[in-house]
Amino acid sequence: MTGTVAARLAEKGIVLPEAVTPVASYVPWVITGNLLFISGQVPFKEGTLSHTGHLGGNLTVDEGYDCARVCALNILAQVNDALNGDLDRVSRVVKLTGFVACTPDFGDQPKVINGASELMAEAFGDNGRHARAAVGVPALPLNSAVEVEAIFELG
Repeated sequence: MTGTVAARLAEKGIVLPEAVTPVASYVPWVITGNLLFISGQVPFKEGTLSHTGHLGGNLTVDEGYDCARVCALNILAQVNDALNGDLDRVSRVVKLTGFVACTPDFGDQPKVINGASELMAEAFGDNGRHARAAVGVPALPLNSAVEVEAIFELG
């Protein structure tokens, strides 16, 4: 991992984890044309889920924000893997879709997914600004609190 994005991450003390191996029948990323699609990433940290349960239940908005940030780190690890360590090939973060496991009355999904969005801006600067959806759901795989998927444009 060399270049401008890597330097920006290093300056902020951000270290990418190893790319997580899929836990079901799918691939972690697909490149088609000039787009890179990253499959949904849950908050695996050193081999275990960092956050489980539901926002508005056992987790606060701040914990959800941190959870989304872990998901975004895992997204960047997949991007790094897909691009053989050259994060500078990303010309734009196009879209993030964030899924938040939450109670029916929880309405702060956007605040939770900001954890992922803000990391993309830290990594890619203005090119990290993106379209987004933040969706509340009753349950996620492995009882994860958050899952985030991404689309990137490659230059």
